[in-house]
Amino acid sequence: MKWGIPLSAPIVAGTDGSDGSARALDWAAAEATLRERPLKIVHTVGGRPYEKAPVARDEAAASMARAGRMLLGAAVEHVQERWPGLATTTTLASGEPWRALSAQSEEAFELVLGSRGQGGFAGLALGSTSLRMAERSTIPVVIVREGAFDDGDILVGVDPVRDVGAILDYAFDAAESHHARLRVVHAWQTLATFIAAGYADAEQIEAELRKEVMAACRPLRRRHREVDVVVDIVLEHPVAALSKASRTARLLVVGAHDWRWSSPQLGSVSHGVLHHAQCPVAIVPAC
Repeated sequence: MKWGIPLSAPIVAGTDGSDGSARALDWAAAEATLRERPLKIVHTVGGRPYEKAPVARDEAAASMARAGRMLLGAAVEHVQERWPGLATTTTLASGEPWRALSAQSEEAFELVLGSRGQGGFAGLALGSTSLRMAERSTIPVVIVREGAFDDGDILVGVDPVRDVGAILDYAFDAAESHHARLRVVHAWQTLATFIAAGYADAEQIEAELRKEVMAACRPLRRRHREVDVVVDIVLEHPVAALSKASRTARLLVVGAHDWRWSSPQLGSVSHGVLHHAQCPVAIVPAC
């Protein structure tokens, strides 16, 4: 996580003209205004027909580019109408969407995407580009879905056994920026394992886990003294616990992925909440 990056680092919003990307653009513009950061709107045009189009397809490629510029122009007009004074730039990029978005957001504060784009199927909770970016991005990726709240807690799911520094850092910063309460949730469901290890009962286990979570939060609480923090220890599957809590949250923050072989994969919890959470989800890489 690149904390300490300059205020000139933008919040990047990917747009394709879909309803989902329109919601993401609104979320990104509001966030950029709140954080006093510039907004960068990116639209991508498919790589193969655009970059290496045969002569017969030149006209189609040019038409796609014109449509893209019109879409970006309309997006800027919308932003300037609702958030006058917000510094906004646009980029028409070419190539596979996830590669283009990766390149365009490399030095950004965060990347904001809709849960599904124009190519999505109605029954899918998450589009392929959003999922790919959540897996591979080196900066936080916020996936905005329908029904986002403007109030409520900032919710963060943690496992104190793992390195949660970047996740908590982002969550505390978000809570302070939004003047919101921070709800830190650790969900567990391995009662038998703890009992076998010598713990007397669930209450003793919960007390020990709470102590570990509070210890992980302590350095951040000293830096963000204005943030009201609540710690919840829940005996439930993490995806179920976080998805339920997301119903009244304004943002859910989770860690990104486990590295398997040479390919990044979302962890099971982050993958699950991306499909089931009912508020925007911020996927934060470990570093």
